[in-house]
Amino acid sequence: MAQTFEYKVVVYREGMLGSLFLGGSKVDPIKFSDFLNKNGSQGWEVITMEREIRRMLLFFEREAFMVVMKKAA
Repeated sequence: MAQTFEYKVVVYREGMLGSLFLGGSKVDPIKFSDFLNKNGSQGWEVITMEREIRRMLLFFEREAFMVVMKKAA
């Protein structure tokens, strides 16, 4: 019997305040690691991720990651 999977796509980004006050916001690696570990402990495995710079309010930028995960269904 073929194994089936459940998939989840999440856009992970920091809050808007860093962008507003500093003109740009980068993802905190410790918080991002905590996010990945929390999902990993629930059985989610990262398949791929892509880094993006998202523009907000015309002048401000913030870093984001689109993360695709799967786990056995």
